[in-house]
Amino acid sequence: MQLKKLLLAIWLLLLLNGYAQPIEKAATDAYMITRMAEKFHVQPRTLNADFSKDVYNALLKKIDGEKIFLTQEDIKQLDVYKFTLDKEIASQKTNFLQTLINIYSLRLQQVDTMADHILKQPFNFNLPEKYTVQEDTSYPANLAALNVKLYKNFKYPIASEIAAVLKEVKETTKHKKIIDSTQTVLRKKVLEIFRRTIQKELQSPGGVAQIISNDYCKSIASCYDPHTTYMSLTDRENFESELGKKKMAFGFNFDEDEDGNATIKKIAPGSAAFKSGMINKGDKIISIQWEGSKAIDVSNASVGEISEILASDNHAKATLTFLKADGTKRQVELNKEQQIDDTDDNKVKSYLLKGEKTIGYISLPSFYEDWEDKNSINGCSNDVAKEILKLKKENIDGLVLDVRYNGGGSVSEAVDLAGIFIDAGPIAQIKLREPKPITLKDGNRGTIYDGPLTLLVNGFSASASELLAGTLQDYHRALIIGSSTYGKATGQMVLPFDTTISLKEKIDNIQKSSFIKLTDLQVYRVTGATAQFKGVVPDIILPDATDAYDTKERNEPFAIPSNNIEANKYYLPNKPLPVDLLHEKALLYKKEDPYFTTISTFIDKRKNKVKQEDVSLKIEDLLKKNLSEVDDDDENETTFTESTKEKKFFSINLNSYEAERVKSDSNLKNETDELKDYLSKDPYLKIAYRLMLLMIK
Repeated sequence: MQLKKLLLAIWLLLLLNGYAQPIEKAATDAYMITRMAEKFHVQPRTLNADFSKDVYNALLKKIDGEKIFLTQEDIKQLDVYKFTLDKEIASQKTNFLQTLINIYSLRLQQVDTMADHILKQPFNFNLPEKYTVQEDTSYPANLAALNVKLYKNFKYPIASEIAAVLKEVKETTKHKKIIDSTQTVLRKKVLEIFRRTIQKELQSPGGVAQIISNDYCKSIASCYDPHTTYMSLTDRENFESELGKKKMAFGFNFDEDEDGNATIKKIAPGSAAFKSGMINKGDKIISIQWEGSKAIDVSNASVGEISEILASDNHAKATLTFLKADGTKRQVELNKEQQIDDTDDNKVKSYLLKGEKTIGYISLPSFYEDWEDKNSINGCSNDVAKEILKLKKENIDGLVLDVRYNGGGSVSEAVDLAGIFIDAGPIAQIKLREPKPITLKDGNRGTIYDGPLTLLVNGFSASASELLAGTLQDYHRALIIGSSTYGKATGQMVLPFDTTISLKEKIDNIQKSSFIKLTDLQVYRVTGATAQFKGVVPDIILPDATDAYDTKERNEPFAIPSNNIEANKYYLPNKPLPVDLLHEKALLYKKEDPYFTTISTFIDKRKNKVKQEDVSLKIEDLLKKNLSEVDDDDENETTFTESTKEKKFFSINLNSYEAERVKSDSNLKNETDELKDYLSKDPYLKIAYRLMLLMIK
């Protein structure tokens, strides 16, 4: 016993020595987050016991949301810091972090061993066992209870999967054989996935100490508002790549082969992978080893799992092991490099909806900006303008702009895009910490398109999408169709950790290892109203699956509440659109398409969903439950396909320019054909088209 205690003490000492650097940096960064927020955040919080509690709860949820690593005994040790983290942060102490990292690292190792033991033994699915809500939602009392929770956590999904298989087999005499053979495969698969999850943390660059340290800082930032985020250099680079900057990458992407294995699909010319000369299309990646860490076995990992591991760092060297087509293995050392521009610079796509009238259609998935040229030559607003010019050559009678699922991006690009459709005037208002709002104006007189216009939105249209929708609605410039938008009307800025900077100065070139994406402004419509919490309410409301889930800004913890300011006195709207008439017609069109009845029923069911209940772990009970239930998701998918085949109001055509490009590129043709098929069945686009016919007449 004494020897075990001595070995444990030595192990903990070694851990502490290895953890010192990331822990100390985390303590410094945690303090800097609060200082940066105090100086620049639009509504900074006071560091006190309430703030401490929020950080503590956010961190535990982040590292162990399912409560399968920590025990009540562990929580008792950690609770000492629950209401005093503000003092730890202010004095840059590391006591809490050291305690948490030691406990969490040990539990990861123990849980890994437990999972191996549990999943290598056959389950008895005839035992009268239940997985209770209480067990699922609380920390296990001790290690023994943790082992039981893991056992049930593994057994339930495996039993449910087997029950789904048995549902299709009418001959009960075959059930036992199916149960035995299926559970063997599933137990192996679950063990591989679970252990890979643990190894991803243990063997990531910087190890557990780095992960916990990052999560600690991220939790502190998140307690200011949902969009204030602590960022490592990798995080910042990945965020900026979403806004249009060239991203850091190894230079290959994946696809799944017939057996579900992740294989190399494409290698980007000039990339790190290309220059290595050792990677080929069809190679299977079987392990990833970050510099200074052990290899992570990904031989049976999904494309998503591998992508997540590779995305964890942009600067550490990785040794990747590939299985070649001839069965040989090859190790390749790679560093990520800034990705070469894709030869296809046509990021925005446009189509022609040809029927009674010719309507242009443009889909905009995000508001990206031009990082190379501050004149936004390659920003999304300019790209949309190019597509509009192509469509105008086809003599379109109207235009549909689709920003469904567009989560936003560059505010300046949203302002420029609104200016394409509005002659001149204020576009929106923003408010920093100063009391006086700032007006965002359309700097260019005239429009690129002044014809009939509709904008498609849904519950995932957010931020810049809402700025655009609100402006076009306030000016009566476009008919807004869809479901209420997300409800985010705040703006963020990525700042290096430096409290001496001024927001008026150029800060792009300041070199730091840590950054903060910080909410520094609130966005208001020209009317003085805000989309914050409420979203933009469409002129024509159509039920959408996003309405079934509590995933909007108002549901986020620490979301900044909404308020209104005075309207801009120079705002002069156009003549109102005939919304009442169009609304009546839309009601008729909805009734004609059974899709909307189905989606409304789905929304009602989701909102009235029965509370979580205890579940049986017996195959017999799960099979009975399976046989009595209808899969809502499958039912919706079937109805969607059937309902949209009933009547076609238009065909999907390419503009002349795009038609020529597609002729010489078979891959592009396949992608285009898939999207055309999807759009031809889109019930929301059908209604938008029919309403546009009324607007044109």
